[in-house]
Amino acid sequence: MRFRPCIDIHNGKVKQIVGGSLRDQGDQAKENFVSEKDAGFYADFYEEAGLRGGHIIMLNPPGSSYYEATRTQALQALSCQPGKWQIGGGIRTENAAEFLDAGASHVIVTSYVFRDGQIFYENLEKLKREVGREHLVLDLSCRRREGENFYYIVTDRWQKFTEVALCPEILEELSGSCAEFLIHAADVEGKAGGIEEKLVSMLGDWRGIPVTYAGGVGSCEDLKLLKRLGQNHLDVTVGSALDLFGGKLPFEQVLKLCEN
Repeated sequence: MRFRPCIDIHNGKVKQIVGGSLRDQGDQAKENFVSEKDAGFYADFYEEAGLRGGHIIMLNPPGSSYYEATRTQALQALSCQPGKWQIGGGIRTENAAEFLDAGASHVIVTSYVFRDGQIFYENLEKLKREVGREHLVLDLSCRRREGENFYYIVTDRWQKFTEVALCPEILEELSGSCAEFLIHAADVEGKAGGIEEKLVSMLGDWRGIPVTYAGGVGSCEDLKLLKRLGQNHLDVTVGSALDLFGGKLPFEQVLKLCEN
């Protein structure tokens, strides 16, 4: 189980937020931590720790008045460590190559490959042709609908449900079109109150391309449970719970738990 670093940028600042609280209207989110350091600082910090394969997420939509400030921060991080970070947030065929040229190793996409709640295969094929399968990560972040046990893929910064349930068959189908999956358990993202055990077990049982799980890790016990239920097959990202971002989990201890 590898630790995958993350740099989340909202309103031009590196932040840790409660994922389910994010709203495009008014550029609002419940904040756990707002850093006074820029994204380049964190890119260099993680590089010095020997970490690769992390993701930068731009949490403002392109129409936001904050988008350019957020994009500037993201590009700064990419320029500090070119070829070592994935980037997501508003990625489309029209701008994907721009971010790869700026230093991203992969682009991360959700909303562009879904339309009217379904997989929009035409856009997925366009992206594959534009950047190559080897540079494409699909973000299949998910939430439960009230009263249901299934996890549904969500889009538009976790605000809109699709009709696509996240299951092994969907993972298998989409894995032929991308290099990796990034999956936020959006209902527990940023809460540091425990992982989505059912989701982790399902992902751990599936064998395919690399999968990074995010959401709910708040303790060493959560990491141990994630490693066990994920059968040491899943990678993990931890944000709000880290002492780097005002949390209680020592960064070095998290690295050791992931590596052992």
